[in-house]
Amino acid sequence: MPKILVVDDEESIIELVKFNLEREGYQVVTAKDGDKALNLVREEMPDLIILDVMLPGVDGITVCRNINSNPETKNIPIIMLSARGEEVDKILGLEMGADDYITKPFSPRELVARVKARLRRQAEENSYANRLSVGSLTIDEDRFTISVNGTKLDLTPKEFELLRFLARHPGKVFTRDFLLEKIWGYDYTGDSRTVDVHIRHIRQKLEQLDDSPQLIETVRGVGYRFKEVK
Repeated sequence: MPKILVVDDEESIIELVKFNLEREGYQVVTAKDGDKALNLVREEMPDLIILDVMLPGVDGITVCRNINSNPETKNIPIIMLSARGEEVDKILGLEMGADDYITKPFSPRELVARVKARLRRQAEENSYANRLSVGSLTIDEDRFTISVNGTKLDLTPKEFELLRFLARHPGKVFTRDFLLEKIWGYDYTGDSRTVDVHIRHIRQKLEQLDDSPQLIETVRGVGYRFKEVK
């Protein structure tokens, strides 16, 4: 189950939130100040953060801003808690990167419902991020499939990895040796003709489903590149 970091300086709030989240099966870690919260974010990489605005030391707004300025943590959803319900405070929290805002006192059931909704939305966003569409080609990394115009390609694992890698770097030329090391690994004892064979097989399978110009282009004397589709 997802791991949730709860940050609040009131022990009663921490225990209330922790109890209700754990009852739903979530893992919960806690912090009572901003400094510890930032350390736990780096150490635990939680799936979601429930963050109080008024904290000793580093306040919640600053914690939120720091989390969102770090490329490694900026995608962690944040639900802010505050006894201050003024509109300006909510706007400030949301502008600093919070995904939701709940005013104290709050209903534990409502908080759990918002946590579930935010995690569900995050999962959908992550799933979408793992799909790539290039022209008629669609790559679904979660399902380990590639399709053309909705029809699934019958690819071997290496063919999948090779086509996926090239498609994620359109227009960039890669040598056979580089592709051999990238896809087959440094310990592979074969030669670069292995790449040529796999490219040929991929092209044949693509052409069976799509008669448009070849997506994988040969750069004579260098290697291969995936065609940039405008």
